[in-house]
Amino acid sequence: MDSMPLVERGLPTTDAVARSRAAHGRNVFAVAGRAGWLGTMREVVTEPMFLLLLAACALYFCMGQVEEGSTLVVALLLVAGISVYQGVRSDRALAALRELTQPRAQAWRNGALVQVPVEDLVVGDAVLVEEGSRLPADGTVDAANDFAVDEAILTGEAVPVAKLPGQPVFAGTGAVSGSAWLTLTAVGEHTELGRIGRSLDAIGTEKTPLQLQVSRFVTRMAWAGVGAFALVWGINFARSGDWATALLYGLTLAMSILPEEIPVAFSSFMALGAARLSRAGVLTKQPQTVESLGSATVICVDKTGTITQPGMRVQQVYDGAAGTLLPLAGPLPASAVAVLTYAHWASETKPFDPMEKALAAACAAHAPAVVAAVYPMVHEYPLAGTPPMMTHVRRAPTGQLLVAAKGAVEHVVAVCHLAPAVAGQVRDLTRKLSAQGFRVLGVARGAAPSEVGFPAQQDDFAWSFLGLVALENPPKANAAAVIQAFGQAGIQVKMITGDFPETAQAIARQVGLPGADTLLTGADVLALDAATLRQRVGGTAVFARMFPEAKLRVVNALKANGEVVAMTGDGVNDAPALKAAHIGVAMGGRGTEVARQAASLVLVHDDLASMVTAVAEGRRIYQNLTKAISYIVSIHLPIILTVTVPLLAGWPLANLLGPVHIIFLELVMGPTCSIAFENEPAETHQMLAPPRVPTATFLGGAALGRSLAQGLGIAAAVLAVYYAAMRLGRPAAEVRTLVFATLVLSNVVLTLVNRSFTLPLWRTLAVPNRLLWLMLSLTLALLLGALGVPAARELFVFVPVPAAALGWCALAALLGAGGLEVYKLLKRE
Repeated sequence: MDSMPLVERGLPTTDAVARSRAAHGRNVFAVAGRAGWLGTMREVVTEPMFLLLLAACALYFCMGQVEEGSTLVVALLLVAGISVYQGVRSDRALAALRELTQPRAQAWRNGALVQVPVEDLVVGDAVLVEEGSRLPADGTVDAANDFAVDEAILTGEAVPVAKLPGQPVFAGTGAVSGSAWLTLTAVGEHTELGRIGRSLDAIGTEKTPLQLQVSRFVTRMAWAGVGAFALVWGINFARSGDWATALLYGLTLAMSILPEEIPVAFSSFMALGAARLSRAGVLTKQPQTVESLGSATVICVDKTGTITQPGMRVQQVYDGAAGTLLPLAGPLPASAVAVLTYAHWASETKPFDPMEKALAAACAAHAPAVVAAVYPMVHEYPLAGTPPMMTHVRRAPTGQLLVAAKGAVEHVVAVCHLAPAVAGQVRDLTRKLSAQGFRVLGVARGAAPSEVGFPAQQDDFAWSFLGLVALENPPKANAAAVIQAFGQAGIQVKMITGDFPETAQAIARQVGLPGADTLLTGADVLALDAATLRQRVGGTAVFARMFPEAKLRVVNALKANGEVVAMTGDGVNDAPALKAAHIGVAMGGRGTEVARQAASLVLVHDDLASMVTAVAEGRRIYQNLTKAISYIVSIHLPIILTVTVPLLAGWPLANLLGPVHIIFLELVMGPTCSIAFENEPAETHQMLAPPRVPTATFLGGAALGRSLAQGLGIAAAVLAVYYAAMRLGRPAAEVRTLVFATLVLSNVVLTLVNRSFTLPLWRTLAVPNRLLWLMLSLTLALLLGALGVPAARELFVFVPVPAAALGWCALAALLGAGGLEVYKLLKRE
């Protein structure tokens, strides 16, 4: 299609665009969500921990304890500030990702065709849409070239609808063939899609298994906090008769139980992980996808442009008239040049596909006059059939109609009705070339149709076989290393391609794909029943001559086998399989807009090595999240037991810790959990381990036992210091000081120990993590301030203690929190 619209189309100036935007609004849909820092503040003030602190503040003021109440107000602001900072930090990372993944459209602005963000389009814009793009707004077709759209998102009908000039088109539908110029008539919420409220962005995303696990865990702990609150309040009220003080102690225990750090850590880990991936050239649509990457067990990859290099070259031509296979170097006979010429005419006038670019280059080298002349397209039959073929009808400068077709050799041979012996010879040669790794196309010439009309189907032309074109598409330099990296990580790689079986297997062998000799074709996939297909897909590495329905069946069969499937694709026909896969991966450079919208990840540089990086990042995030949650459980348990055991056991000195002490610990634990552990580097062995089971709980079985054992060890150390000081007759303030110091020092030791569940502490000390050391330094500085500054001591009801006593606290913390180091040593042996 001509790249320049008529003068009257579009908006002539930038001012006209601004006026249209002011009159009709922006091309965006209203999506529910929080709005900047105000929305984050709204979430913070409704969090359970904030409400508990607010209640404790109110109680202190009601009891006349203004100093303690004022301190909690400051603590309240600190907690809110940290939460807002983390929320805004995550939101900024996600906003940057949304900007990077923003779809773009081709619009005629100020006398030129330019790429603009879809949200910047306005009513009256002239927009060019081509096959593979998603229509950005409602409009009217001005000019069309075999233009058809899929309107299933609006009508539910999956059959493409042909569109002619003057007919309406709608936002969200996809261009499945041809191209067209549109004049936009409605944008954003005023489009048909906006009116019926079915924007893809507004559809709620399903929570991942890990999100559900986190939500369930926090909910259960919250209910446990309610029960513990009632128990402690009841016991204290029964003993003292003072409802306000009893209520304050109950709130103290509730605050110590509630693990509000976990949801914050989860959101922070996902958002910042997605931001890290974007810097590595991998864009995520939803941050939760990052977590899913760590559990991927199978990756289905395309061959062309993914495993092989993006560029292609014509290496050999089979001259059907002479029955000879000729190298492209050197002069060619006229009949061989005709093969290249008709292959070029069967391609787009301005090719963007690497294969069609290679055909244009070969034709230019041997028939420059053909490439230089104008052969406008009169009619187009898009890629169709199984296996596919495409046909173009062009008009020569002399006025003669020329019919050119290229496509799968089987299809071309079938429509040309070759003699059995000739057809067999062509098939044998095709298999021979394919086995050498060439991509082979059949080329045919059709009898010129009458001016009255064209056949309904491309197969109905009277065809003459011209020959074959063999294109070289060698593997990328890093392809073998990428395949090996996936294998070491326990991830199966399956090649799914539309190419000839021999070609696919030849490339598979060149890159060292395990199971390269195993093969299923698209026809095989459709012929097998569901049960048999499930058995076959697991042991098959190469799928050739595949088409959309077959790709979708393979993905669904793998999912039915319990695999976590990642699928790469770049074309319109890949969209169903990309959507069906757990992790759809589109190519950012050569991928169509429909493929990018259907996928959950986009590889900006079309480099499969980025997927190895993405999987490693997904595993790192899950690994660090597990460490953070284990840390939270392990440190909360001793706080809970330090509050409850003395009360239930009837110790003379009970209720030593109040809300001000708990909030101090919360201020230490929150940043440690969501900042320090999030920044922890990946462990060296993580990409040599098999993928985690997606249904496995992040804190179940051995992991839960380990966390509980750590928590009980710290609790035993703290309670031992508590009991020993109490039995020695130390005053309550001194016991409180020693108990609190032991808790804080245990937190420091626990943080260092939990950096790895396999490597010993002396090894992890050398692993860089500046944020972790910053958090630990601040923790120790705050502890020293609370113990050494008179005003702080008075606030916390502490007293000066000798350094030797603090040394015993440090030893207790080391013994209580360092037990995991013994386990690591025993496990290594």
